[in-house]
Amino acid sequence: MSFQQMSVRKVITEIDEKRIFLPSIQRELVWDTERIIQFFDSLMCGYPIGSFLFREVKKDGLNKFNFYEFLREYSEFGNRDKHNQKADLKGKGRITAVLDGQQRLTALNIGLKGSFAYKEPYKQWGNPNAYPKRKQYLNLLPPAEDSECKYEFKFLTEKGCENDATHHWFLIGNILDMKSLVDVNSYLNVNILTKQYTEKQCRFATDALSKLHEAIHFSESINFYLEESDSLERVLQIFIRINSGGVVLSYSDLLLSTATAQWDKLDAREIIHNFVDEINGIGSGFNVTKDFVLKSCLVLCDFPDIAFNVDNFNRENVLKIQDEWENVAEAIRGAATLVASFGFNRDNKLPYNLFIPIAYYLKHFGILSNDDRTKIKQWFIRSLLRGGLKNDTPLRNMRDTIRKYSADGYFPLKELMGASKGTGYALMFTEDEINNVLEKQYKDKPIDIMSILYPWVDMKNHFHIDHMYPQSKMSSSKYLKKCRLSDEEIEFAKDNCNRLGNLQLLGESENIGKQDCDFDEWLRKMPAEQLSEYKSKNLIPDIEPTYANFQKFLEAREKLIFEKLKEELSGNPE
Repeated sequence: MSFQQMSVRKVITEIDEKRIFLPSIQRELVWDTERIIQFFDSLMCGYPIGSFLFREVKKDGLNKFNFYEFLREYSEFGNRDKHNQKADLKGKGRITAVLDGQQRLTALNIGLKGSFAYKEPYKQWGNPNAYPKRKQYLNLLPPAEDSECKYEFKFLTEKGCENDATHHWFLIGNILDMKSLVDVNSYLNVNILTKQYTEKQCRFATDALSKLHEAIHFSESINFYLEESDSLERVLQIFIRINSGGVVLSYSDLLLSTATAQWDKLDAREIIHNFVDEINGIGSGFNVTKDFVLKSCLVLCDFPDIAFNVDNFNRENVLKIQDEWENVAEAIRGAATLVASFGFNRDNKLPYNLFIPIAYYLKHFGILSNDDRTKIKQWFIRSLLRGGLKNDTPLRNMRDTIRKYSADGYFPLKELMGASKGTGYALMFTEDEINNVLEKQYKDKPIDIMSILYPWVDMKNHFHIDHMYPQSKMSSSKYLKKCRLSDEEIEFAKDNCNRLGNLQLLGESENIGKQDCDFDEWLRKMPAEQLSEYKSKNLIPDIEPTYANFQKFLEAREKLIFEKLKEELSGNPE
């Protein structure tokens, strides 16, 4: 290997002119805008940014890997702008492949040549307008307020980069067109030095733009080793040794890289990335990762050892996964669809390893009966209340139990519960554990508990978790004082309005109709026969639900909820 150097401008030009690519063993972008900003601040400050490892690939080696282009216009919305595009290498005599430094080079490419679109807060995930395109700017006036960065970089929309007395936003991609310091001085004269800025601001702007120009055009900060060997095995070993530290690259990325290099019929990288996107689009959306898919492959293909290590992804196992892929994918797809029908999505912060036993049952034993669906839902909710499967042992034990008993044609809920006794994932709950469950609040999005309290509700439909005593009024001291509550009662109301005892499930239209109506007033609007049924189904205590009675109402309802949970969770559901 030979050690070489080049400037940022030079490496960006090489990427832009399609001479530097990413091999398929590289993971995709994982940096966010904050990491990109810190990286550019390090460049400006002259801090070391680490060495890079490149590999020269001659024409006869171009068919040994798939190669991908660098991301430039990245967007969190959808799939197209999240993934690197496969490179067209027709007519290429040789290329340079990046073995180490992909995140840093992608950061440079996005920051100087592209954009980063991320979701604005409080907007819907499925709304494309929630992801405006943002480019990277440098404020040429004051130092950055963030103590970790000397310079103030931000990703801004066109509307967000308006200048004022303390902000002059410079689009940093424009520095590439400034070939010399004459261009820098010309910009400063027109835009800074002749404007109404203080001497200190002008001095800072001159220093900042000059340092940016130096960092991009002249500093040879891209220090890289060029590997010239044609040996694929040597390249894989170099890659793994560089990236096996755990922080730099996750095991799933290494394992996916291994699969990519060994699948001989399918493109593992493309298929698994697309499959992750597909699963995350089911229902109201999930957040599964490659880790989940690869772990599922180990379990569903019945490998004895399901640990995440390179040995389990040897050539024999990888080729078996390839042969089983369609069945594995169909089973995972079915499990995700079933969980979505229970009313769960990405907002519930699910432990996705709970999908795997369901997928295993589907892969090996086929179509679900209604009885199976009921049992799987009970198993899923109990396991979810336990926090999921925290290591490989319960996952492997559940697989063995399902394989042993499901040949009889049913989902073995009873056997799974028996096998879980005395373990950290026991599916029966003590009274103390049920009391802990009662501590869940509105922010926890307790669909799991609501599924127990409202077993007749079809969660595929749009149901909202509603505050019986409206949250807006319970948080208003002014309103509660109007209701003649004491300071102590007001404090209790504010502290406890999000507790489980003040929550119910309502259909979307019903919840919209209720809005901020006082609970006692809303109940009075119900016909008598409907009110009686409502109180029974919703575990409403026989207490007048006025604001003055909130504490009594809450405590009485939580006792009723406790008894319902105890009935459902303390024993075998069969």
